[in-house]
Amino acid sequence: MTELLQQPWPWYVSGPLIGLVVPLLLLIGSKQFGVSSNLRHACAACMPGRVEFFQYDWKENGLWNLVFIGGTVLGGFLAGWYLNNPEPIDLSQQTVTELQALGITDFKGMMPDGLFSWQNLADPSGIIVLIVGGFFVGFGARYAGGCTSGHAISGLANLQLASLLAVIGFFIGGLIITHFVYPLIL
Repeated sequence: MTELLQQPWPWYVSGPLIGLVVPLLLLIGSKQFGVSSNLRHACAACMPGRVEFFQYDWKENGLWNLVFIGGTVLGGFLAGWYLNNPEPIDLSQQTVTELQALGITDFKGMMPDGLFSWQNLADPSGIIVLIVGGFFVGFGARYAGGCTSGHAISGLANLQLASLLAVIGFFIGGLIITHFVYPLIL
C-alpha cells in the first residue's frame, strides 16, 4: 500500500476523483469548495462579534471546510515525511534543460532544493518571492472571490462565468510569472 501511495496516480484515476467532489458537495447541500475561504472561517471562529465580515454561522457554513483544510495539511505532512519518494521526478528533457539554465540542478524528490530550501530564505530574492508572492496569492484569492481550486473545480462545474474568467486569469498569471518574472529573480 505504501508503494502505491508513493507513486504519482494516473490522470484517469485522480481526474475523476477530483471531478466527483462537486457532485458530492451538491448532495450534502454545499456549493462552495476551496481553500481560501478557510481563513475567514478561522477568523470567525476565533474572533466572533468583533468584525462584521466574520459575523455568520461558521459552524454551519465552514466547519466541514476547516476539517478539509486540516486534513490537507496533515496529509501533506504525512506524505512529505513518511511517504516521500527519493527518486527524481520524471521531467521532460526540455524542462530539465530550462531549469538548469536557471541554476537548478538537483532534481531529487518532489521539490528541487534550488527553489525550496531554508537557505533560500536568507537570500533577498527568496524573501521577496515569499512575501510578495504570498501577498499576491492572498490578495488575488480574496479579490477574485476564491482560490484556484474553488473556481476551477466548483465554480466551473456550476457554470459560473466569473470562475471561467478567474481561471483564465490564473493561467495567464502563471505563464507570466514562469516565463518573465522567475528568470529575473532566479
